[in-house]
Amino acid sequence: MARKLSSIAPDWWDYTTLDRALLEEAARLTPGDMAGLSREGFEVVFYDTLEEFYLAEALEYIEAWRQSTPDNPAGICGPIGPTEQLPLVARLVNELGLSLRDAHFWGMDEWFDVATGREVPVTHPLSFERADRELCFNRIRPELAIREQNLHFPKADLAAYRQSWQGVRCVVMQGGQGDIKHWAFNDPVRREGPYRDAPPTSAEFRRLATRIVDLHPVTLSQNARTSGGGNISLVPTKAITVGPAETWLAERVSIWQAGMHDSPFGQRLTTLMISKGIADSAVPMSLLAEHPNVRFNFYRGGIGTCQVEMH
Repeated sequence: MARKLSSIAPDWWDYTTLDRALLEEAARLTPGDMAGLSREGFEVVFYDTLEEFYLAEALEYIEAWRQSTPDNPAGICGPIGPTEQLPLVARLVNELGLSLRDAHFWGMDEWFDVATGREVPVTHPLSFERADRELCFNRIRPELAIREQNLHFPKADLAAYRQSWQGVRCVVMQGGQGDIKHWAFNDPVRREGPYRDAPPTSAEFRRLATRIVDLHPVTLSQNARTSGGGNISLVPTKAITVGPAETWLAERVSIWQAGMHDSPFGQRLTTLMISKGIADSAVPMSLLAEHPNVRFNFYRGGIGTCQVEMH
């Protein structure tokens, strides 16, 4: 039997197509229950203050970059969303006098402009590369700065970015979690063609490399809300995103959830699915159940409750 249609966007796959019993189990989880979902290969960590949360996220950059040497280059792949860690990264590098000459950085994703057939320029108000440079890399002292050729941002011409993952260790890939349960822009796929009755298998989805993707309507709405004042017409409908293929090259995947992007329910659902080893590409984040080293980082004050309340 075909799975039920999405209650959000019937032409797409998403978490609303899952079995109701799983959704109800996730909604019942307390923060204490979530903490108990750690297992080998999957660690659940809580922070009591936002200051501690974002400092810990920034320190992952330092951890990765300190491991890089001329004959064993290493780096980190980082998100836009959250961004609060980025100025802290620059301050830490400057205060520690940490030379980044041999370090690498990969941006996770970028918007794609359908009209030009290219990535949006850094002058675009929503450009992720622009945010990385303005909030972090332009703030690092020139004598410590990472070399330009070691900054890897996704482009419409995918070849250079894909190649940049070869011969360089990605110590950690960071990410946030969107409303549609993605990391980067690994959104669920449309419900069409071979995926009309079932979403891609985890094996199929994991083979996807950096690519240009169509964005789920929920992702468009979320980015308008968080970055564009609610103006959905400002948000591009496509993006370039790092793929699962590159994600599985990262030694650790570290997801940071302050409660400002995904909901209390979403935070619970993916934690439960990864802990239980349930990988379903309608919930892309759940595929991390198959990665050997995943860490979910939560701000305790942002976990919220799934109790039904009328407002």
